Amino acid sequence: MATNSKPTLYLPLENVESEHCALIVDKGIAQIKGVESHKVELNNNRAVITVSNNDVVSQAIKAIKDLGYGVTTVKKTFPVLNMSCVSCAVSAESIVKPIDGVVNANVNFATATLSVEYLPNMTNPLALQKAVQSIGYDLLIESESTQQETLEAIHEEKFYLLKQKTLWATILSLPVVVIGMFAMNMPYANEIMWLFATPVVLWFGKDFFINAWKQTKHRSANMDTLVALSTGIAYIFSVFNMFFPDFWHKRGLHAHVYFEAASVVIAFILLGKLLEEKAKGNTSSAIKKLMGLQPKTVVLILPDGQQKEIAIEEVNTGDTILVKPGEKIAVDGIVLSGNSYVDESMLSGEPIPVLKTINEKVFAGTINQKGSFQFKALKVGKETMLAQIIKMVQDAQGSKAPVQKLVDKIAGVFVPVVIGIAILTFIIWLIFGGDNGIVHGLLAAVTVLVIACPCALGLATPTAIMVGVGKAAEQGILIKDAESLELAKKINAIVLDKTGTITEGKPKVTNIKWLKEDTTSKQILLSIEKQSEHPLAEAVVNYFTEEQSISILSFESITGKGAKATYANETYFVGNKKLMTDNNIAMADELQQQANTWSNESQTVIWFANSREVVAVIAISDKIKETSVIAIQRLKEMDIEIYMLTGDNEATAKAIAAQTGIQHYKAEVLPQYKADFIKELQSKGKIVAMVGDGINDSTALATADVSIAMGKGSDIAMDVAKMTLISSDLIKIPQAIKLSKQTVATIKQNLFWAFIYNCIGIPIAAGILYPINGFLLNPMLAGAAMAMSSVSVVSNSLRLKWKK
Repeated sequence: MATNSKPTLYLPLENVESEHCALIVDKGIAQIKGVESHKVELNNNRAVITVSNNDVVSQAIKAIKDLGYGVTTVKKTFPVLNMSCVSCAVSAESIVKPIDGVVNANVNFATATLSVEYLPNMTNPLALQKAVQSIGYDLLIESESTQQETLEAIHEEKFYLLKQKTLWATILSLPVVVIGMFAMNMPYANEIMWLFATPVVLWFGKDFFINAWKQTKHRSANMDTLVALSTGIAYIFSVFNMFFPDFWHKRGLHAHVYFEAASVVIAFILLGKLLEEKAKGNTSSAIKKLMGLQPKTVVLILPDGQQKEIAIEEVNTGDTILVKPGEKIAVDGIVLSGNSYVDESMLSGEPIPVLKTINEKVFAGTINQKGSFQFKALKVGKETMLAQIIKMVQDAQGSKAPVQKLVDKIAGVFVPVVIGIAILTFIIWLIFGGDNGIVHGLLAAVTVLVIACPCALGLATPTAIMVGVGKAAEQGILIKDAESLELAKKINAIVLDKTGTITEGKPKVTNIKWLKEDTTSKQILLSIEKQSEHPLAEAVVNYFTEEQSISILSFESITGKGAKATYANETYFVGNKKLMTDNNIAMADELQQQANTWSNESQTVIWFANSREVVAVIAISDKIKETSVIAIQRLKEMDIEIYMLTGDNEATAKAIAAQTGIQHYKAEVLPQYKADFIKELQSKGKIVAMVGDGINDSTALATADVSIAMGKGSDIAMDVAKMTLISSDLIKIPQAIKLSKQTVATIKQNLFWAFIYNCIGIPIAAGILYPINGFLLNPMLAGAAMAMSSVSVVSNSLRLKWKK
């Protein structure tokens, strides 16, 4: 923990390789408000900064990254044990955040996890665990390979103990209720009720008192505080009245005991926790399903051809694995021999099995159908697509939606406010309650403490987010954070890339026309395209499979236009028409006419030229995806404006737009223009979604309000995007928007019921109806109502699962 008010932090730097770089970083840090002193130590590869508070750290790291350098941080998620309500999550989060070296910390009550980013040179999981233990909670910091199984075992044990506690608390409370309600005049009634109520309050409810004390020591309060205060006061008041009835008799009052209230409140709250745990387990079923997709063992093919069954953890990159009919594929790889249809529905959401032949990729968690095949392991453990999906889903489920920030603030002051209301209630009853004012006041104060429920408020958003993100994952839509899920419903403009987004992204050369055909020209064209990273270049390479490439000099990629290279003292150009006009290259009429014809047929035209004239034009066709037209129609029905931006020529773009029903499009655009165009739309008040699949889309994706990447596109696009469509199918976008609307509606419903419950319940508990009709709420009924409020919120979130 920081011992001074201005902690000194050491940020490990990446890519700072000169004094000039160090100076740039130092100037960047200097502009951050809250940085008291700063210096960059080039030899130590670190920045040393003194800050006014730890909140400045994340700003410093962002500033350094914005400058193009890096800061080495570790992001981890740890299960948090022993939390009982949302205030616990707030307490645990607030104890971790001030630790020197912690960049960001977020405790999610619904998933019972701490997501933390920290500087590995300044703190470690053990230090985080000690801090959390100091306020009565704990962190599970075992190795990740066994963490999930250990967590499941702990959860099951906890659930079993809670079930036992609830059962015994209920059994012991029943006679107390029967005597308290119907047999108060029987001999030794008070003593018998005391006998049964004591183990319920002091043994089965002891955790409430222990946790409340730990909270008090750190000057904080949570739901345990409310339960401990209410049941403790009722129990002590009843014991006093049982042993000293004369104190009240002398004052002309009857010495009532409320053992039944104290014990039944404990029983009801334990029952509520039990139901809540069970319901919360259902909200994370998507993660459990995904984790259950990977088999525990695989059949390894040894170098001598023998087969050996090994554990999944023992598989290494490069191993050859046999998959039999009906088995699950264990890791990501590439087929070496054999073929089969593979069900990839749990990854992509697509029900139709995909044929896998030699050199086809296979993914962990997918299910082999009838055939058998051998494949080479390419990605194992955390590197597999399934592992990445699980991590993304977990990160998204653990993230907070913007609305949650307001709820967190309310939850932080909720318990102290309730305690204040309870005290005020007692004082008002004491002053205006007449002869029974003190008894009624005490009972009303206890009821206020019992009925108030911060849990329902705290569970309203995260449980809906968990179910929403999980449901999306099952449909093949990966959502990185809660903010994008909440924002998706507001989308009113979508910018689409063409190649690989609207089209299949598998361009093929359909025709080629030469001014003068010769072998050398073909070899030069092939050699240039082999060095290009553009998807269209790959189509040309695949077309000239029988030609031999030759050695070319000084290859240069020209962004948004094409490429040029030198061979035998001659410069050659391959690219779009603009590249030709920029270099004053002559175009023969017959090639120009042929290019126009192909463009009007929605084919892309590539121009190949030497320094003087165009040598050939190449027609490349990229088929429109079958579902793109349907998806675009559905988005238009949602009143969303659709724009297509492409680097392709005007005629091709026009033809594609006409076939898909897109009204707004721009052709021959550079990657930076896409980002500028999105900014222009945003300046008009639009909430813009960008959908792309390539490296050239990454800037635009980062600029958009909601960024959506195609799963079959580049890794960079998927890293930048907040959503990924695994199947690369645009039909998933309307589904994602609909799911966003359903999730946000569920959050609003949850928050409404949580707020309305407390707004109605607390005044009734305080006795507002007593002057009108003599009604004073029994603490037992308040306990039941409180228990059910959390369950109702979680149950409402679970309804999302079954919505279409």
